[in-house]
Amino acid sequence: MSTTFINDNFLLENKYAEELYHNYSKNQPIIDYHNHLSPKHIAENTVFDNITQVWINGDHYKWRAMRTLGINEQFVTGNGSDKDKFINWAKTVPYTMRNPLYHWTHLELARYFDIYDLLNEKSAESIYEQASAKINSSAFSTQNLLTKVNAEFVCTTEDPIDTLEYHKQLAKSDFKTKVSTAFRPDKAILISVDGYNEYIDALAQAAKVEINNYTNLCTALLNRIDYFDKNGCKLCDHGLDQIYFESFTQSEVDAIFKKKRENGVLNNEEALKFQSAILLFLSETYHQYGWVQQFHLGALRNNNARMHRILGPDTGWDSIGDYPQAQKLSCFLNALDSKDKLTKTIIYNLNPADNEVMATMIGNFNDGSVKGKVQFGSGWWFLDQKDGMTKQLNALSNMGLISCFIGMLTDSRSFLSFPRHEYFRRILCNLLGDEIKRGELPNDMEWIGKMVSDISYNNAKEYFKF
Repeated sequence: MSTTFINDNFLLENKYAEELYHNYSKNQPIIDYHNHLSPKHIAENTVFDNITQVWINGDHYKWRAMRTLGINEQFVTGNGSDKDKFINWAKTVPYTMRNPLYHWTHLELARYFDIYDLLNEKSAESIYEQASAKINSSAFSTQNLLTKVNAEFVCTTEDPIDTLEYHKQLAKSDFKTKVSTAFRPDKAILISVDGYNEYIDALAQAAKVEINNYTNLCTALLNRIDYFDKNGCKLCDHGLDQIYFESFTQSEVDAIFKKKRENGVLNNEEALKFQSAILLFLSETYHQYGWVQQFHLGALRNNNARMHRILGPDTGWDSIGDYPQAQKLSCFLNALDSKDKLTKTIIYNLNPADNEVMATMIGNFNDGSVKGKVQFGSGWWFLDQKDGMTKQLNALSNMGLISCFIGMLTDSRSFLSFPRHEYFRRILCNLLGDEIKRGELPNDMEWIGKMVSDISYNNAKEYFKF
C-alpha cells in the first residue's frame, strides 16, 4: 500500500503531463534563488547527528501542525529529545492529509532516503533509525545533500551587517554548487520596531561609518551594498507587509531619523515617510549595481504576543494579512521607472485575493528592455502548496506570459526542502497536460516542452545571469 503513494507519476494525471515532466522538467538543474539556508552549515559541510536536527528543528510549518494536534511544546521547540520530537512529528503526519506537509514529508523521505513507507506512529521508530543512520554519514553532509538534488545555484539571505565570511570561504572552495547571498536590509527600514537604534549602532560598526543622521545611514547602507556586491551578491530581498510610498521631503526624513536616534516616539505618518524614503533610496541603488530586487509582501507577523515573548520571531505565529497593495506598489514602481531606475523586480504575494492585482501590476512595468523584467513570484509561505501554486500560475497565465516565468524557489531553512522544486514542476506539467488533453492547448510537445524547461530552469538562468 505505502509503496504506491510516491511513484514516478505522482500528481501527473495523464500521459501528456507525464511526458512533459519526465522529458522536459525532471532532470533540469535547480536554481534556488531565495532561501534561508545557513551558509555556515554549507561552508563547513556539516553532518547532522540525526534526522530531527535537519528536518524538524527550525521548521515552523511542522511546529504549527504539531501544536494544532495538541503536541506539548516540549516536543516541538522544547527540551524533548530529538527522537521524541521525531516520534511526535510522525504521530502528526497522518493528520496533515490535504496539507502540503503530507506531500512534502513523503517526497523528502523518498528522494533523500529512499524511504517509501508512510510516516506515522507505527513506522516512526524504524524510519527514525533508517534516516538518522544515513544523515549521520558524510554522504549526507550539507554539500552532498545539495549535490544529490542537482542544485546548480543557491542563494541564501543575509543582513547588511553580516561579514559574509562563509560565502567567502565557499567562493574559494571546489564545491560545484554556486552559493551566493541576498541583501536583506529590513531592520534598517522598519524604524518603529523595537531595538532599531541598537541595530543602527551595529550597522555603523559594520560599515565603519558614524550614523548620526539620515545621510550617514544612506552612506552606511551604500557601503554594505558595495561590500556585498564585491563578494558576489546580485540580489536583495525585502519582507514587508506592503510597499511604502508616502510623500516626504529631505528635511522631514532628516528630522524623523534624528528624533528616533534621540529615542523619540514616532507616529505612524512619520514612520511611513521614513520607510518610503529609505526604500526608494535602496531601490535606486540596486539599479545602479544591476541587482535583482525581491519583495515578499503580505505577511501579518507575530500575532501571538505571549508566544512571541517566549519563543521569539519565526517560530510559527504568523499569518496572511489583508493590506491594501495596489496603489502604493504602483506609485513606488512608477517613481523608479520614471527615473529609469527600476531594476529587475520580483513581487511575491501572500494574499490569494491579490493574485490578479500582482499579475496585472507587473505588466505595467515590463517595458521591453528585458524578458520578464518585472516578475510575479511563485506562491510562497502559506501559498507554496498545490492550490496556491495553481492559482498563481493561472493568474499569471491569464494576465501575463507564463512562458517568461522564472519558476520555483524553496524559501526554506531546511536542507531537505528541495523536492519542493519537483512538487512545483509536477503541478506545472499536470496543469498543462490537462489542458492538452481537453484540447485547450495543442498537442505540440516540442513547444510546450520547451516552455516547461524554460520555467523549470532556463528562464531563471537567463534572468539572473548566473
